[in-house]
Amino acid sequence: MNKLIKRFLREDRGVTAIEYALIAGLMAAAVATAITGVTGKITAVFTAVVNSM
Repeated sequence: MNKLIKRFLREDRGVTAIEYALIAGLMAAAVATAITGVTGKITAVFTAVVNSM
């Protein structure tokens, strides 16, 4: 059992995949935040266009 735990702690093959997943998650959160901030402005522009018709 101790050998298994020691081998598991030394294992580092999956680290890169986890790092890429974390980076992708952070990028998705940043994009979602940016879209949330811009949505109100886009709605205001379209409302102004519709009202001017």
